[in-house]
Amino acid sequence: MTDVSEQGPATIESPATEAAPQLAPLAQIAKADSYALSLWAGSQNVLLDEMVFAGNELLERATAETRIFNEFVSRLAEAHSVKDLGKMYRECAKHQLDFIRRDTERLLKHSDRMIDRTSKLVETWRQN
Repeated sequence: MTDVSEQGPATIESPATEAAPQLAPLAQIAKADSYALSLWAGSQNVLLDEMVFAGNELLERATAETRIFNEFVSRLAEAHSVKDLGKMYRECAKHQLDFIRRDTERLLKHSDRMIDRTSKLVETWRQN
């Protein structure tokens, strides 16, 4: 049996240098997981914002439609002749077309905002 003093100095590698090649794939997986989590959280926030926005838009649209219908009924009650009915029809048609125009503009603004938010979400995901 050899004596301890006869043995040469042992080469001891640190555990960090041994584990470094093994940790590289784990770091990449952790980074990918963080990207996925970031994308999931961002898309969840966008979806929640969209749900709130849709609820508000539905309430606002129902209110506007009720107001237009109320105006139509009151003008219909005020009309006493065919001439008044024609005038009422033209005015109500104009109001309805204005409402459709405003509604379409609001929809286009919302679509623009949604595309912008989605592109920002993807851009932040790609930067990370």
